[in-house]
Amino acid sequence: MVSALQPLKPPAVALGASVSVVAPASFANPDRVLSGFEALREAGYSPKAGEHSHLRGPLFFAGTSRQRLDDLHKAFADGETSLVMCLRGGYGSNYLLGDLDLELIRAHPKPFFAYSDLTGAQLLFLDRLGLPAFHGPMVAADFAAKNGVHLASLQAALEGQPYSVGEAEGLRVLKDGAASGTLYGGCLSILVSLLGTPWEPATEGKLLFLEDTGAKPYQIDRMLWHLRCAGKLEGLKGIVFGEMLECASPGAAQNLLEQVVLRAFEDFDGPVAIGLRSGHVSRGNVTLTLGVEAELIARDPPELRLLEPAVVR
Repeated sequence: MVSALQPLKPPAVALGASVSVVAPASFANPDRVLSGFEALREAGYSPKAGEHSHLRGPLFFAGTSRQRLDDLHKAFADGETSLVMCLRGGYGSNYLLGDLDLELIRAHPKPFFAYSDLTGAQLLFLDRLGLPAFHGPMVAADFAAKNGVHLASLQAALEGQPYSVGEAEGLRVLKDGAASGTLYGGCLSILVSLLGTPWEPATEGKLLFLEDTGAKPYQIDRMLWHLRCAGKLEGLKGIVFGEMLECASPGAAQNLLEQVVLRAFEDFDGPVAIGLRSGHVSRGNVTLTLGVEAELIARDPPELRLLEPAVVR
């Protein structure tokens, strides 16, 4: 019998800590990089840029695969930095998955803040090492935006304090109920892109969080169908969707996406909620710690409770 993977929780992070900022996928707008670094400093942290994080190219990448990989490895190995945060997502971190040095990361566990394209890397660290994923704000994507970061959840997650999110963070109920389980998930389109690869997500039996941006409701339906046919929606405890920013069809009913979700999970007995602002969001990006125990209360008022710290205090 295979034993369960033990959690690899990194040390808690206090205000004033050093943040290594890397760009494992696409390059970022230089003005947004500067604004994001300034906002990180104002929030009480000390950011420093990876050696190649400023590169623009080849193509849409922030440097070659080797340069992006080297920066990520150096960020984890750096004894002076307490957490690793990505500049932005975009596209490109899939090229790093087969060459990530998991033993290096196992020896130097740190909170790794990302979402979007970085979902694959975050879930790889979680599934192979037990390192919780910090699905939350990135420097040029969120810290650079006015009111782009939900600081309360970020700081609670880093300090290992219990916290919850609910209506104020956009959460609303689609199907009543309550359930607890291991929180897992990320960007829906990235999860689907990993099917049939060595890095296939282990969604089964989890409290599943799914979010995305710019996908029309029929595309969301197709991705959920794909996950179901791949056996990835089996035994779920509960389901939480994100804000689903710009996931609408012009001229269609405003609640078309909600209808799609309800139809996709019409035979599901557990709770279903939607609207939580984590990942691709309009404002106030909430930090969720994937890989820890959580509880979804899909009643009035709805609440997602993070029951377990993702760090060692």
